Amino acid sequence: MLKKFSASRGDTLIEVLFAVSVFSLVAVSALTIMNQGTAISQRALETTLVRQEMSAQADTLRFLHDSYIAAYQPGQTYDASATPTTPAQEWQAMLESIKNNAVTVASAFDEQATCPNPPSHAFIMDSRNAKFVNAPSKMVTASSFSQLTYTTSSGVQVLDQAQGIWVEAVRSAPNTSDTYQANVGYIDFHIRSCWVGPGQALPITLGTIVRLYEPR
Repeated sequence: MLKKFSASRGDTLIEVLFAVSVFSLVAVSALTIMNQGTAISQRALETTLVRQEMSAQADTLRFLHDSYIAAYQPGQTYDASATPTTPAQEWQAMLESIKNNAVTVASAFDEQATCPNPPSHAFIMDSRNAKFVNAPSKMVTASSFSQLTYTTSSGVQVLDQAQGIWVEAVRSAPNTSDTYQANVGYIDFHIRSCWVGPGQALPITLGTIVRLYEPR
């Protein structure tokens, strides 16, 4: 007696390999898109945090400048050896340092393969304590993104490092050709940050300029 076999058959090896290949392609594509989305989200978060840090630098500069203008008196002298105890004196200490450096142009900040080292005249503002910090050893390359890190000493937070963020000051030269502008002086503060973002071949750079006028 002959048995009747069903007309159905199993998948061939080629069909199985094709199905596995299609599944692998879809899975890899999905993982790639997810990784790209995560990297974009992380870059956006880092950019937001760095912009906030740069805004804090600008706000600290404006605060010290306004305090100096409020306390300004013509012919007032400043003892450079004294430790600043007020915001106005903190601005004066920074101004003396800027005058001594006599920088006429900010350093190049174009797209580079690596983040540049801050120039010798660069400094940073301790935004939590409203202090001018002229310490090159504290300005280091960013380990993750541009930020200020602090340590606690005797219950007080003290600036530890400025990672991938610094300030350069360019003071205007006296105007001898225009009588009306002869006594107008200003300082351009170039606030800069540089760090290597996730999935980036080149570092991310951000910069802004704050112009503050000084009485002469």
